Amino acid sequence: MTTQPDAVARPIRILIADDHEVVRIGLAALLDRQPGFSVVAEASSGAEAIRLAREHRPDVAVLDIRMPNGSGTDACRSITTELPDTPVVMLTSYADSDALFDAISAGASGYVLKRIGSEELVRAIRAVADGGSLLDPSVTSQVLARLRSVTNSEEGGAFAELTDQERRVLAQIAEGHSNREIAEKLDLAEKTVRNYVSNILAKLALASRAQAAAFAIRNRLAELASDHE
Repeated sequence: MTTQPDAVARPIRILIADDHEVVRIGLAALLDRQPGFSVVAEASSGAEAIRLAREHRPDVAVLDIRMPNGSGTDACRSITTELPDTPVVMLTSYADSDALFDAISAGASGYVLKRIGSEELVRAIRAVADGGSLLDPSVTSQVLARLRSVTNSEEGGAFAELTDQERRVLAQIAEGHSNREIAEKLDLAEKTVRNYVSNILAKLALASRAQAAAFAIRNRLAELASDHE
């Protein structure tokens, strides 16, 4: 009897968009060297990123937030609307909380600074490809600092329609965990977690996990949850 070799996992197919050629080439070279990664397209503008995303249907799109002929945020909105199975990681040179919320509203699953180390960028891409979300820690800190003035009563009201278990799941989403990781942490079936996520998005009138994560951060869910433990 002949033993069949194990199936080789399909690589994560990546689209890169940056209007600076040197940066774009460097990113492509870096990511192509990573095990399980394959850069399938490179774009120099927002419009080109949208066109190439339609053509190649990548597993992850990595977009510079500021580009000519359609910004990265505009491209992100188009890509996540037309290709909901293609998560987007936004790259930026500046820790800008306004740009962060614009990107998340456009459907971005990740938001990282260009000065991020290569290992962190690889981790971000793997996280969003696996259904999670990731925000650069320095950006998250700025966002939290900007939102300290929100009152506890307002914060509590933001989650009034969620059950305790839905709040726990939402807190895990905000930390960037995938459904599988949430299931393991909360001792639930992965299908049950998927149902909770769907209920959370419906109750909060949100379109994506990334928007749910931003909502939880904006309303300081982690602090509220700890107050009730």
